Amino acid sequence: MAHHKTTLPEKTCLVCNRPFAWRKKWARDWEQVKYCSERCAKQKKAKS
Repeated sequence: MAHHKTTLPEKTCLVCNRPFAWRKKWARDWEQVKYCSERCAKQKKAKS
């Protein structure tokens, strides 16, 4: 079954506030994903 981008779940990045869509590599831990990229994840850790 193919997914279309319009039907994929989305979240908002906690650092840059941009929306990002579900990716297959996040399938197992989508609930824990908070950042749209590694760059944003590193920025959050640097600010803390």
